[in-house]
Amino acid sequence: MENRDVIIACDFASAEETLRFLEKFENERPFLKIGMELYYAEGPQIVRTLKERGHCVFLDLKLHDIPNTVKKAMRVLSGLGADIVNLHAAGTRAMMEAALEGLVRPDGSRPKLIAVTQLTSTDQARMEQELLIREPIGEVVLHYARNAKAAGLDGVVCSPLEAGMVHKACGKGFLAVTPGVRFSDGDAGDQKRVTTPARARELGSDFIVVGRPITQAEDPSEAWQRCLREFR
Repeated sequence: MENRDVIIACDFASAEETLRFLEKFENERPFLKIGMELYYAEGPQIVRTLKERGHCVFLDLKLHDIPNTVKKAMRVLSGLGADIVNLHAAGTRAMMEAALEGLVRPDGSRPKLIAVTQLTSTDQARMEQELLIREPIGEVVLHYARNAKAAGLDGVVCSPLEAGMVHKACGKGFLAVTPGVRFSDGDAGDQKRVTTPARARELGSDFIVVGRPITQAEDPSEAWQRCLREFR
């Protein structure tokens, strides 16, 4: 999508703060990610508000529960008009299949559904020491991606460093949505597996999710435009 493959992470505490931030974009309507902080503060109405204003929305709630609970939750979320929703691939293939079933609207349409593989704040040491997963992180990501593909999902959330491997394992049409993107002259913050917008494109990312490098920039609109330029 033209100007739609860079998703801004709106990690704000309120609708007021979010809309004030979006005023800096004048007539532009960037693709936005609504995460847990904003959704829990404002509820479903924030999704409806942003859709009414012409934005595509990635609803990033990372559902992870028993299949029936996730299916029912997705049935509710499907009515909000979000373009992408997600869950944790660690919830098993049965959970992902149930989620997909719940997302389908009466008219047969649905948002795209993608699965989180391993968070970009997780590295090999943490995965082994805290999660007791001993396999190399790249193999874990690919295993989760294959499970998501088998369950009928549209793609995964992964590090840009793993996007090419995901495409090789699951096909070009299987989306790699990648956070962990920073400018070359920026701070990595709490992310462990990161790269630049340009490198993310080279590695095969279909969408990049960018938060603080845009939301905390002196000129957020220009930072977003820089992301678009570098990601082309």
